[in-house]
Amino acid sequence: MATNSENLWARFEEYLGAESLELDDLEVTGGGKGKVIRVTVDGESSVDVGRLARLSRGMARMLDEDDPFEGSYSLEVTSPGLERKLRRPSHFAKSIGRTVSVKTVSEVDGATSHKGEVVATTEEGFVVEGESWRRTIRYDEVAKARTVFVWVPSPKPGKNSG
Repeated sequence: MATNSENLWARFEEYLGAESLELDDLEVTGGGKGKVIRVTVDGESSVDVGRLARLSRGMARMLDEDDPFEGSYSLEVTSPGLERKLRRPSHFAKSIGRTVSVKTVSEVDGATSHKGEVVATTEEGFVVEGESWRRTIRYDEVAKARTVFVWVPSPKPGKNSG
């Protein structure tokens, strides 16, 4: 039998597909008096605040119709942002060429903290490369991972770069 999260994933994925967007992630947390439903959407172009608000209203109507949880809930609809959590293999695949910070549950090549560029992904894991190392990490070894925004200052106006 499918869980509420699996049912929500299927419903929201279909809804967002009709909006030319992708359901990037879905988290259901909390219990007791209320749950928090976090929906992360992604698309070819950026998703602005107005569009997120419209999507949120549409998803809230779906939740009201289906009533998948006992009690109250809070719905949060967002886009991935500059620094995003990496929880699924598809997140790592989208992050090829980007800097990531990864914590592993046990040591991989003598370390539990890994900060470098994702250079490849497979069905089982991904490859992170630092300045002097390259590590293959299985998805099931990841405790926590996110992309890291790397700020590169622009040249000052009037400065000759040549």
